[in-house]
Amino acid sequence: MTEHDPTSIDGYEVPLHSSLAEPTLFAGVPREFGILTVVLTLVVALGLGLWWLGLPLGLGIYSIALILTRRDPHWLPVFRRHLRQPAFLDS
Repeated sequence: MTEHDPTSIDGYEVPLHSSLAEPTLFAGVPREFGILTVVLTLVVALGLGLWWLGLPLGLGIYSIALILTRRDPHWLPVFRRHLRQPAFLDS
């Protein structure tokens, strides 16, 4: 508060912590999606024994999620909401 804004009223300003407005991230991607990606990668790599398929698949999914999160941190809730919408204009 370096300058006094003539439109603001004293006593009605509250500091907003960024943790209240930003989504919870796990390794740079949304937490639920990050945990799902790690579990999927471990199941394919260790559970099925296909490490040559599981690791590149996991890194690819993580990279795409990281790019999407850097562009818009709220892409996962928007995508979930989009999936729940009924499909109109079906032939």
